Amino acid sequence: MEFRNGSMTAVVAVLGALFGLGLVTIVYGSLRRPDREVRAGAVRSLMERLPENWTKRRVTVAGVTGIAVGALTAWPVAAPLTTAALLTLPGLLGPDRQSARRTERMEALATWTEMLRDTLSAAAGLEQAVLVTADIAPTALERELGSLAASVRGGRPLPAALRVFAEEADDPLADVVVAALVMAAAQQGSQLGPLLGELAESVREQVAMRQRVDAGRASIRTGVRVTVSVTLGMAVGLVVFNRPYLDPFDTVAGQVVLAAVGALFATSFAWLTAIGRVDEPVRLMSSATPHDPAGRGAVPGGTR
Repeated sequence: MEFRNGSMTAVVAVLGALFGLGLVTIVYGSLRRPDREVRAGAVRSLMERLPENWTKRRVTVAGVTGIAVGALTAWPVAAPLTTAALLTLPGLLGPDRQSARRTERMEALATWTEMLRDTLSAAAGLEQAVLVTADIAPTALERELGSLAASVRGGRPLPAALRVFAEEADDPLADVVVAALVMAAAQQGSQLGPLLGELAESVREQVAMRQRVDAGRASIRTGVRVTVSVTLGMAVGLVVFNRPYLDPFDTVAGQVVLAAVGALFATSFAWLTAIGRVDEPVRLMSSATPHDPAGRGAVPGGTR
């Protein structure tokens, strides 16, 4: 049975369009972020796992493009495959900006910790040291440290301001530094300088280790880019320059085979992404509760 014959082509195009619109509607609904108090636990967990770069605009463009490809090729399977590819492949083939940003923030945290240590060694108090170093903060943490300094100058207690800073920084290593500073502010610790020096050295070691890991992952990502680029280039070339070669995919059996091949590629790409992902440590500072904007409910040793 040929999908290209007569009215069947129109039916397939309509079905593909409906499928694409349904997919866009489902993902759009997932990205709406309704009130946390009315969401079911399973739905909340699913939405939190969605990539942050899956914006409404990107999902809409991917869905519309998938519908167009499905209509042009008269292959119903082409619509979901194209949509999935446009949503996932840019993150897999493009530069790992998230890892680079994470490394940059770790280096900034180490630099700020060393600045605190050096300022404290000049007989400055902890609060004064925080204010002085925040004004010359490293670029990667400039916004968070600027907010910290503004909170302290506004009269917020230093421990509460530090907890809010930890929440904004959203980094396990920042939690360790903040926990030490909070305890020092509460107990007037006299050995904070040497402790901050050890923490800075530890962060530097973490940065060096992450850079070695990123260097090893770079070769894997290069291999993935070459494989995916050659595969997609060959597929597009056949569709554009040698369409009769793909006539077997116009049948029902051909669509089933195409769906199976697409599923295998999707599984392999997902596996390659998973083996290249670095799991982040568990955070030590709990989140500030909605009823406690000052962050006083966030205590060292909590879980996120």
